[in-house]
Amino acid sequence: MTIAKIIANRSSADIVSCDCTTPVSEAVNILAGKRIGALPVMRNGSVVGIISERDVIYCLSEKGGSVLSMPVEEIMTSPAVTVETSTKIDDAMALMTKRRFRHFPVVDNGALVAFISIGDLVKHKIDEIEHEAEAIRNYIQTA
Repeated sequence: MTIAKIIANRSSADIVSCDCTTPVSEAVNILAGKRIGALPVMRNGSVVGIISERDVIYCLSEKGGSVLSMPVEEIMTSPAVTVETSTKIDDAMALMTKRRFRHFPVVDNGALVAFISIGDLVKHKIDEIEHEAEAIRNYIQTA
């Protein structure tokens, strides 16, 4: 199964992102207002990084409140590690685990088409396991 399966019913118009020049305080407001953990950071239509809650916390701890007036490009995780729609879900989960990421921009031919979280991948895996368990139960009952 690939990432395409998870994002099949999503529109790229629904992606919440910010520009690399967005002040950190504005990015924090977006994260809090949308109750999300990260945003893809864009420059001229391309993903150049990710700003996450962790990025903000670490920089606040290190540099203090002045971080809030900085552009996100100064504190974002960059370059962005991306996956493609053809990436296998298990491969994306392994990469998230190895790199200790919780979010991935999904690109197709260089364009951002979705933004997925570890929660999206775990939900898919749970749904898959529940479906398999139901199929086994049905098989046992009819055997």
